[in-house]
Amino acid sequence: MKRRQFHRALDILFKGIGLLMTLLGLVVLLVLIADVFLDGFARLSWDFMTSFPSRRAGRAGIYAAWVGTVWIAVLTALLAFPIGVAAATYLEEYAHKNWLTDLIEINIANLAGVPSIIYGLLGLGVFVRWMDLDRSILAGGMTLALLVLPVVILASREALRTIPSSIREASYALGASKWETIRNQVLPAAMPGILTGSILAMSRAIGETAPLIIVGALTYVAFLPTSPISSEFPFFNSEGLFDPFSVLPIQIFNWVSRPQQAFAINAAAGIIVLLLITFVMNGIAVFLRHRFQKKIRW
Repeated sequence: MKRRQFHRALDILFKGIGLLMTLLGLVVLLVLIADVFLDGFARLSWDFMTSFPSRRAGRAGIYAAWVGTVWIAVLTALLAFPIGVAAATYLEEYAHKNWLTDLIEINIANLAGVPSIIYGLLGLGVFVRWMDLDRSILAGGMTLALLVLPVVILASREALRTIPSSIREASYALGASKWETIRNQVLPAAMPGILTGSILAMSRAIGETAPLIIVGALTYVAFLPTSPISSEFPFFNSEGLFDPFSVLPIQIFNWVSRPQQAFAINAAAGIIVLLLITFVMNGIAVFLRHRFQKKIRW
């Protein structure tokens, strides 16, 4: 009886410590966010969003930085998402379990924990120098795609594993092929989990600084990449992929490193914009996940 009471007391103590640590983390996060908003919210304005960087803090803006962030985020998603989902689908649905697939799985899991600066060195050696892409948006996007690709693969595999085998068997019983089953049943059902993992990976990507600094992202950019929209057929212009770029994390780092208080306020305002971009991305993922969940009828 005493032993049972002792174990109950330990359970209550563990729950209390866990709750305390969770609340402590949330409080620290809220304090940091509140401090950033108090410092930078007054600096947010249309001029701040549409002005280029300047040596004068009052005239400096984040136009090139937030446009570059959107460019990099879209390009990273376009590269990492289809490749990651395709790789996860192959490993989970097609590949036979043997020493080779075990080796691939171990390497993917290890790559998910590699420091981001290593991916920056890889991007510098492969994309910037060997492929001669120079300090371009394409080189930066491909580097960040490599960074988040293991996370997308792992998240997609976990989502595919949650789909009951009875769904596949019922599809086969109706005469569907393996690919038809995966395309029409398995992937739509797993898409909410895939999107959740992918958006978390993308949120990490847009906040990375070290890989992009190594690849060659600029700290001062007074121009925008060439617009991807063209007035002539096929109405798409790829020249912007090869233009130099900057992103919000690098611009924020540049301002924080300066001694003037006005630049620290600019950095706080840039952090708010970066948070808003992250929230918008998460909102889009939640919307898409909700739509896929409504279509699922098991």
